[in-house]
Amino acid sequence: MIVTIDGPAGSGKSTAARALARRLGFEFLDTGAMFRAVALAAQKQGIDLTDHQGLQRVMEAMHLEMSSGRILLNGEDVSEQIRTPEISAGSSVVAASPVVRPRLAELQRRLAEGRSIVCEGRDQGTAVFPQAECKFFLFADPEERLRRRARELQAKGRAVDLDALRQEMTARDQRDAERELAPMKPADDAILLDSTGLTLDQVVDRMEQEVRQRRTNAPR
Repeated sequence: MIVTIDGPAGSGKSTAARALARRLGFEFLDTGAMFRAVALAAQKQGIDLTDHQGLQRVMEAMHLEMSSGRILLNGEDVSEQIRTPEISAGSSVVAASPVVRPRLAELQRRLAEGRSIVCEGRDQGTAVFPQAECKFFLFADPEERLRRRARELQAKGRAVDLDALRQEMTARDQRDAERELAPMKPADDAILLDSTGLTLDQVVDRMEQEVRQRRTNAPR
């Protein structure tokens, strides 16, 4: 069974997806980490993130492994490196690339073959797994999303400029929603879930209830 959780940054989808996977005994597919890894690989090679030919070379040379919550890029553990604000912003840029997105979508489908997974991203339910049995689109008030992202960065010991972070998140939302290739939007059959004012457990409870109901009602 495939469960997709799409939505903008700060909506809580990554944390919810991990928690839901644990509850269900499913595997978790961190698709955002894959785009971040491409952005990091390009940065390390000095390639502009809008240079499609350069990104093509990055993709051809890149070996990506995802195991036990760790991200290995060409054998190097980059789990922490890909979480910086700079790489977060860069991942949104490379996500719009006609070179990167189809290649990673193909890899995501291969990783999901024969498995029960929970995956999160921005186009999982629309472009990558349109046949998924259960789809969610998680969102929240922009200021609430800003506070969550700021707390996340502060917990990692990073200084936060709220105005700069607000501008960054607004720009990313706009890029993700307006890109020509697989823009961020709810799938027609997705359940819309507003996480504003909800605890993580409340969000995951709602999702778990829906998934288990669908599994029970699925044809045998």
